Amino acid sequence: MDEEKLLYFKRLLLERINALLEGAEKTVSGMSNDYKEELLDPTDRASLESDRNFTLRIRDRERRLIQKLNEALERIEDGTFGICEMCGKKISEKRLMARPVTTLCIECKTEQEKREKVRGE
Repeated sequence: MDEEKLLYFKRLLLERINALLEGAEKTVSGMSNDYKEELLDPTDRASLESDRNFTLRIRDRERRLIQKLNEALERIEDGTFGICEMCGKKISEKRLMARPVTTLCIECKTEQEKREKVRGE
């Protein structure tokens, strides 16, 4: 992959990381600014707790995505970005645009999903 495209993907990955981190900051500040729990009735408190748990699950998924984004940045730096880790062929730019954290070409990913389906995963 040429330098210009690698630079494009690097910027894309960094922008996604920054957006996710901003969202996490808003969540933390929003949770600390929630209603005083002692003033809420039990139903409101339960609803607030349910909302917090849901938000924290989303943030945990985003934390794992940030880790994958950082791994993709490392692959850019070490020259393996856009190369399938199973077969060693180039991953199409179209696939990288849709999922820049991918490590498998579409053929290998399809094969992996077939194997997982057979195993019942």
